[in-house]
Amino acid sequence: MTDIDPRALRTAFGAFMTGVTVVTAKDGDNAPLGFTANSFTSVSLNPPLVLVCLANSSSNYDALVAAEGFAVNVLSETQMDVSNTFARPAEDRFADVGWRDGPQGAPILDGVSAWFDCRMHKVTEAGDHVILIGEVCAFDSTAAPGLGYVRGAYVTPSMAAQAASQATDLAVTALIEHEGHVLLVDDTQGGMMLPETLATSGEGASAAVARLLQATCPSAKAGFVYSVYEDPKRGRQHIAFLCQAAEPEAMKGTFVPLSRHALDDISDPAMLTMLERFSAESAVGEFGIYYGDQSRGEVRAIV
Repeated sequence: MTDIDPRALRTAFGAFMTGVTVVTAKDGDNAPLGFTANSFTSVSLNPPLVLVCLANSSSNYDALVAAEGFAVNVLSETQMDVSNTFARPAEDRFADVGWRDGPQGAPILDGVSAWFDCRMHKVTEAGDHVILIGEVCAFDSTAAPGLGYVRGAYVTPSMAAQAASQATDLAVTALIEHEGHVLLVDDTQGGMMLPETLATSGEGASAAVARLLQATCPSAKAGFVYSVYEDPKRGRQHIAFLCQAAEPEAMKGTFVPLSRHALDDISDPAMLTMLERFSAESAVGEFGIYYGDQSRGEVRAIV
C-alpha cells in the first residue's frame, strides 16, 4: 500500500469533499478522458479509499471500468467553465484545459483546489451506475477555495458571503489554519484573538476578508463561511471565514497549535466557542456552519 499520511489526507477530505469534481483517467490508447461529478466520497483512511459513481450510459463507461486508475480533481471557485466543459459532450474536453500526468498517470488539471490520484481498487455494479473505488496513491491540496453546486446552481465562498452580509455594521473574522495551527493576534486586553476587521462603508464581506488576509497572512485564501452570528448589544453582524494558509508565516500574530493552553488566552467568548468547535471538527474532518447570536444558535452540517 502507498505510504499516505492519514492526518493530512483527513484534512484534505474535510476541506474539499463538498466541491464539484472532475474525474479523469486514460483510455486504452493513453488518451485523456474525464467527466464532471459531485458523487465523490471518502470510503476509508486505512487503506485510503475513495469512490466515484459513473452512469452506465456514459460514453466513458468502457474506458473507465477498464482503466488502471483515475484521478479526482476538486475544482476551485474560479473553474465554473471547466466544470461546464466536462459536463457537456465535446470532441476534446482537454483542448482548452491545462493538465499534466499525475504520479499514477491520470490527468491532473491545473488550478484545482485539490487532487487525488488513485489506483483502481474495485469496480462494483450498482443499478444504473457503476461505483469506482480507488486507492489514493498521491494527493495535494491548496489554499484555493472550492466550487460548490447546490439546487442547480454554482455556489462560491464569495457568493455566500455577499448573501450573509446584510448588516450595516459588519465585523469579519478570519480563522486561518495551517497544518493544525491557527493564527492568533494580540487583542487590547492582554489576551489573544482571531484576526478581525470592520467592513468599511460600502465594502462587502468578501472584500473585507481579502483586505484582512493581505494585512495579516497574504498566503492565506478564504474558504467557506464558518460562522454567522449577531451581537445585538453592539448592533453588529459577525461573519467568520475558514481560511487556509499556504505557509505558516504571518505579518501579524503567530500560528499556534489548538491546545488547551492556547485557547485559555482567547478573551472573546464567541471566538473561544468557535475555536473549540473547530478543534473538535478538525479531529474528525467534518465541518459545519454556525448560525445564531453570541450565545445561542445551531450548527448546520456541511454535507
